[in-house]
Amino acid sequence: MSVPRATIGGVLNFTAIDFETANNSPASACSVGLVKVRGGRVVERASWFIRPPAGHDAFLEWNTRIHGIVETDVTHAKSWEQQYPDLVAFADGDVLVAHNARFDMGVIAGGCAATGIEIGEHHSMCSLQVARKTYTLDSYRLPVAAQAAGFSGFQHHDAAADAEACAAIVVHAAGFHGVPTVEALGAVTRVTINPVRARVEKPRSATPQPRLSRRPMVFSD
Repeated sequence: MSVPRATIGGVLNFTAIDFETANNSPASACSVGLVKVRGGRVVERASWFIRPPAGHDAFLEWNTRIHGIVETDVTHAKSWEQQYPDLVAFADGDVLVAHNARFDMGVIAGGCAATGIEIGEHHSMCSLQVARKTYTLDSYRLPVAAQAAGFSGFQHHDAAADAEACAAIVVHAAGFHGVPTVEALGAVTRVTINPVRARVEKPRSATPQPRLSRRPMVFSD
């Protein structure tokens, strides 16, 4: 696995994040990966399983085929209510960067809404959008964009590995554009850093999965 070198000074600070879900409910997080970047370098990593809340805890075959996580993997894991403070503490007020951030921020909002806990104050940046404004590629899925950033050979749909790949894209893109912060990167690429908003309504439980085919699966990230 190759890791790109940061080409900028010591103020590129953020936390990359990736969730895997048990089903199509945004409240069904079953795994999270977190990578803290300080000065353009990875300084800390964390990942853990999550036990989804009741009503959002069915493991659909479609999702398991993507990430390989099954119900027994999370039997003794912390619930969303128990682990969310750990996530907040790790991020420590950083901008949260994710590849297709709308999905991952929706998981945070969904988990909090489904369990009745107050969502923290978060802001997010989408590395997918940054990649689109930085590279010329046939696809901007995470493995392709990460390879353009010099980061390859990781296990896609492992939350920890995906978070690190996401971090690599942002570090490389900041160096490419010659900017020192995620805020400056957002400005030069016209990618907005957005607040993560609480859901007004609780998310619905999982809906039945589509009938699986034998054709290769295509993923959005």
